[in-house]
Amino acid sequence: MSNIDTMSVNAIRVLSAEGVQKANSGHPGLPLGAAAMAYELWAKHMKHNPADPKWPNRDRFVLSGGHGSMLLYSLLHLFGYGLTIEDLKNFRQENSLTPGHPEYGHTVGVEATTGPLGAGMAMAVGMAMGEAHLAAKFNKDSYPVVDHFTFVLGGDGCMMEGITSEAMSLAGTLGLGKLIVFYDSNKITIEGSTEIAFTEDVQKRFDAFGFQTLVVENGNNLEEIAVAIEAAKADLTRPSMITVKTKIGHGSPKEGKASAHGEPLGADNIKILKENLGWPVDKDFYVPDEVYANYKELVKAGAKAEDTWNTLFSDYVEAYPEMKTLWDQYHDVNAGDDLINNDDFWAFADKPEATRNLSGITLNKIKNYLPNVIGGAADLAPSTKTYMNDMGDFSKDNYSGRNLHFGVRELSMAAIGNGLALHGGLRAYVSTFFVFSDYVKPMARLSALMGLPLTFVLTHDSIGVGEDGPTHEPIEQLAMLRALPNFTVFRPADATECTAAWYYAITSTKTPTALVLTRQNLPQLPGSSKEALKGGYIVSPSKKAVPDAIIMASGSEVELGVNAQAELAKEGVDISVVSMPSMDLFEAQSVEYKESILPKNVRARVAVEAAIDFGWGKYVGLDGTTVTMKGFGASAPANILFKKFGFTTENVVAAVKSVL
Repeated sequence: MSNIDTMSVNAIRVLSAEGVQKANSGHPGLPLGAAAMAYELWAKHMKHNPADPKWPNRDRFVLSGGHGSMLLYSLLHLFGYGLTIEDLKNFRQENSLTPGHPEYGHTVGVEATTGPLGAGMAMAVGMAMGEAHLAAKFNKDSYPVVDHFTFVLGGDGCMMEGITSEAMSLAGTLGLGKLIVFYDSNKITIEGSTEIAFTEDVQKRFDAFGFQTLVVENGNNLEEIAVAIEAAKADLTRPSMITVKTKIGHGSPKEGKASAHGEPLGADNIKILKENLGWPVDKDFYVPDEVYANYKELVKAGAKAEDTWNTLFSDYVEAYPEMKTLWDQYHDVNAGDDLINNDDFWAFADKPEATRNLSGITLNKIKNYLPNVIGGAADLAPSTKTYMNDMGDFSKDNYSGRNLHFGVRELSMAAIGNGLALHGGLRAYVSTFFVFSDYVKPMARLSALMGLPLTFVLTHDSIGVGEDGPTHEPIEQLAMLRALPNFTVFRPADATECTAAWYYAITSTKTPTALVLTRQNLPQLPGSSKEALKGGYIVSPSKKAVPDAIIMASGSEVELGVNAQAELAKEGVDISVVSMPSMDLFEAQSVEYKESILPKNVRARVAVEAAIDFGWGKYVGLDGTTVTMKGFGASAPANILFKKFGFTTENVVAAVKSVL
C-alpha cells in the first residue's frame, strides 16, 4: 500500500470518527473497519463521476449498514460530491446534509435510504435486476449503453436479517453477475461477539445461493481487496460475495470491541486513534493537501468514463434513432399522463367483476402504453392478476422479460421493487394478498420515505376471502397503510375506480400507491367517475340540497351504501352516498371541496367498511357510527361472513336510523 493510499484511507477513518465524536452520537466502528475496502472500491474499481451524480451508466453503491453513514459521508466529501467539512461537522444535526442514516434524495450521492439492516442488500438486488433488464432492452452489438455494476456493503447484522437471504437467494437464481456484495465480517454486534447468536458459515450459505464467494483475509490490504474485486467483476454468470475480514473500530483503543459499534470513541480515544494512524493530533477535521490532491486525481477516471459513454451513446442514437425515442419514453416520468383522456383505457364491460380482475385487465392495457412497466408477485400472479400477457418472464435466460417472479418472499419483493424504482428508467409494481402487507410494510415505509412511485397490488382485501379464514382475512391492514405518511391507499369499488387507481399509481412521481382489491365480484356503479381521483366523491347523490344523512364506504361496501339509500328512500329518508376509495387523496383536496362532499351541518353519518373502524372517526364525528369489523374474521363462504358480521343492507339501514 503506497503512502498516499494509506493516508487517503486514514482520512476516511479520522473524519468519520470525528464526525461521530462532535455529534456525540453515531457509529464509528464500521467506518474505521471498512474504510480500506470502501476506498479501494471507490478509487480504483467503481465507475462514478461526482460532477454528474445521476449519470445513468454509473455504478451503484449502497451502504446497507446505514448506521455507518459517516463512512459514506466521508467518501462523498473526499471525492467531491459537494459535502463540505462543515457538513461533516454537522453530522446528525437539524437540517444537515449528514443525517444519522443515509437518506435518498436528501444528500447527493446517496443511492438509497438505509438503516433497517438488510434492506439495502435487497434494494441492491433490485438495482441489479434493473440494470440487467435495461441492458437486455437497449444494448446493441458494439453499443453497451447499459453496462454497470451494483455494489452493496453490509455487516453481520445485514447477514442475520432474513430479508438478505430472501433477496440473495433470488439473485443467485437469476444469475445477476453485475451484483457484488461486500460482507464486512468483524464478528461483533451490539451485544458482543456474534458467537452468541450467529455461528453459521455465511460463505457456504452464499455458495448455496449460487454466488461466487471470495475472501479477503486482511481487510486493510488494498492489493488483496483489489484482486477480489476484479475477480468478482470478471464472473458475469454469477453474483459475487466478498467476505472482507476486518476489525471493528480499527486503530482505536476500542478495536474489536462491541463498544466501538454505536457510541463515540471519546476525545481521548480519538487522540490515540490519530496517533496510531500517524495523523496530526492537534488538528480537528484535518485532511492534508496531498490527500485532497489524490482524491482530485482519482475523480478524473470517472469523468473520463462518462465522456467515453457520452460518445458511445451519441453514436448509438445516431445508428438507432428509434432506440433514442424508446430511451426517452422509459425515462419520462410523465409518460402516463395522457391516459386521462384515453377512451380505451377507461372502457370496461358492464358486468359484475372482482376488482382484482379489473386491475389485471387495466394492467394489460397499461403495458402497451408504457413499455417500462415491470413487476410481478410473490408467487401469486394467477391470484393477484398481475401477469402481463405476452411480455415474457424475467429470468437468468431472459432478462428482457417484464414479468417478475419473486417467489414466496414478500419482504424482499417490496425492497427489490424499491431497488428497481431507485435504479431509474423503470416503473415497478409488486403484488401479494392484502393480509401479507404485514410482511411488506417495512419496505413500503421505505418507499414512502424515499418518495418512490412503487405500486403495491394487494388483493383478497377483506372477509370476502371466505373459507381461508382469519389468518388470510385482512382486518387492521387498511388502517396500518393509511397511517403511513406519503403513501396512497386506494380501495376501488368498481371498474372506473379501479382504472382511476391505476392511473394515479402510474402518474405518481413521489408517492407509492397501494391498490386494495377484492376477490369477489362487484357490480359496476352507475354514479362512479373519474372523480375517484379526488379520493372521495358523491357516487349517489341525495335529492335534497342538504341530505338527511351521509353513508360513506369504500370498495365492496359502496354497493351496500347505495342499496341502503334505496331502502331508506322508501321511508322518506334522503341519503347521500359517498365513495371513499382513498382517504389520502381526499385529505389532499381543498377545504371547499371536502365541505361539498361532507357538509359539516350533516352530522348523521355512517361509515361502512369490512375492516376495523380505526381512521373513520374524523369523518363520522361524535354523532355518527360505523358498520365495521370489531374482531377477526372466520372461515366460511364469503356471503355467509358478510351477513354474520353485519354487512347487509338491513344493518346499514338500521345504522343510519340510529344516528338520525
